[in-house]
Amino acid sequence: MREVTTKLVYDPSSGPMRYACGVSGSGTNYERIYERDPGTYHVVFSNAPECAGITKARNHGAPVVALDSRKYFGEMWGIEKVPRYGVERNTYDMAIMTLVEQTLNGVPDLICLAGYDLWIGDWMANRYYPRILNVHPGDARKYVGLGWRPAAKAILAEDKGVKSTVFFVDASDDGGPILIQSKSLPLSRWDDELRDIRRFAEKRGARTLEQFRVAAQGEGNDLYKALGKVSTTIQEVLRVEGDWQIYPFAVHDLIGKGRVALDGRTVYIDGLQMPEEGWQVDTYGFAESIR
Repeated sequence: MREVTTKLVYDPSSGPMRYACGVSGSGTNYERIYERDPGTYHVVFSNAPECAGITKARNHGAPVVALDSRKYFGEMWGIEKVPRYGVERNTYDMAIMTLVEQTLNGVPDLICLAGYDLWIGDWMANRYYPRILNVHPGDARKYVGLGWRPAAKAILAEDKGVKSTVFFVDASDDGGPILIQSKSLPLSRWDDELRDIRRFAEKRGARTLEQFRVAAQGEGNDLYKALGKVSTTIQEVLRVEGDWQIYPFAVHDLIGKGRVALDGRTVYIDGLQMPEEGWQVDTYGFAESIR
């Protein structure tokens, strides 16, 4: 039997935590993380120098690092679309993280992707694992995709509710170990809006997003569009009731207090092994300890 060897993601005895937060848009996720503990030193980095998240950071007096990804790849490499892999991709991450580390005068204890719209490359994932966090608008074990799609997939799978997920970023596509999942948001709140969608999905046996799209377009109805609309509404509510609750808690109350350790892909909180789905707010709430 293999011996369990856990290592804290961040050890408070090493000194005050310093984190880096990546933003590309409105910066609302960053804002919630900042508000939880404004005194924690941090730097904000971005691939979109003019985004609102950068303005929020400057208003908070946080150091800012920005490297325009469109100009970088377009002017340096002659590439219009940001690559997912390869030397070009890794050089961008190396450049911006060199600036982050210089600003922090060291390696960040934690990196929070907060509406950062670039997939990170293998170099960055491997260099900083398991110190990179991201939030996913759904159950990351079951439903991949961006924006409204995880909610739509949960609807078609006949789930009773939806959850958001904070996870450790590795080189996979949102497949890193799960740290925490939010309280379940009941889909029954939208029973009226979902009635025709559910009936059509049942009639056509459409249990995946692609099956539903093909079936709806085949009959010339607007139900796929309606599914996207209601799923967008659900995702927006989940952002407030899910993402904005668990992300700051994960950063400051779990990792920041030295409560989180990993052994490979297995997460431990307060010394207790977590299930694959991580800390469940439905079970533990936002407890200061579960020992």
